[in-house]
Amino acid sequence: MSEPRRAVLAGTGSYLPEQIVTNAQMAERVDTSDEWITERTGIRQRHFAAPHETAAYMGAEAARRALAQAGMTPADVGAIIVATSTPDQAFPATAVHIQAALGAKNAFGFDLAAACSGFIYGLSVADAMIRAGQVSAVLVIGSEVYSRIIDFNDRGTCVLFGDGAGAALLRADDSGSGAGLLSTHLHADGTLADILYVDGATGQRDKSAYLVMNGREVFRHAVTLLAAAVNEALTTNNLTPNDIDWLVPHQANRRIIDGVGRKLGLPMGRVVVTVDQHANTSAASIPLALDLARRDGRIQPGQLVLLEALGGGLTWGSALLRL
Repeated sequence: MSEPRRAVLAGTGSYLPEQIVTNAQMAERVDTSDEWITERTGIRQRHFAAPHETAAYMGAEAARRALAQAGMTPADVGAIIVATSTPDQAFPATAVHIQAALGAKNAFGFDLAAACSGFIYGLSVADAMIRAGQVSAVLVIGSEVYSRIIDFNDRGTCVLFGDGAGAALLRADDSGSGAGLLSTHLHADGTLADILYVDGATGQRDKSAYLVMNGREVFRHAVTLLAAAVNEALTTNNLTPNDIDWLVPHQANRRIIDGVGRKLGLPMGRVVVTVDQHANTSAASIPLALDLARRDGRIQPGQLVLLEALGGGLTWGSALLRL
């Protein structure tokens, strides 16, 4: 009997805008301070995109690096899924702009909107397509330009976000190596949509396109829901937190990351943290952190990696991956 077809991680890549904005520089623009931001969020700096650094531009750069790491070409890609809340246009999708930039002529592409959970949702869709035999290689990209939708009059939220892109290249494998996506777990609760949202859709031209967040309410739900999603992944695979080599969480707030770690009993030495350098890059935060930890040697082949995220919707979920 042949081994089941599984989606394995072939390569990762990332892109961060050239402009770095420190907390001190933010304090020159809004009524805040480095101490206030660092104490409450763990953020020390973020990257802001230049005019040419669009979601498509950054996503394509991250994708090129993922392809190079995997030793694959754009022609090998069968699908491109872009998780973004800040697309270049209402349509066509950012994914088709990336397809054109890469020259990935054999790929179809579409965008996926699940806010900060978008990358986890994208992994789940890619995994299903690969397992079903629809495609053999999928680029899952998170690319965000939040600097263009934050309200700099709202000092409580404008300091939290940054720009960037991360990409993961998944390919089909039936070797029975044990590597690949073991499971994904997705959730949503639309009754909580009003605690984190952006108005200004093309169907609402009278609305300003600024991010609005009730930080206290988001925090209240985040730790509980994220810990539950992580435990769901562990239970499904008959594992315990001790079996996990690395937790790669959505990088929203250091206190949320610490809270999830404590609930799971995971030492912080096994949690990848980039929020201090990147701030919250929404759907890009997990692939950015995953790529960084793979390239600096922390995450090694054969290790078990748990991913989790929560974002506007509310949407949340987890994914368990063996490298």
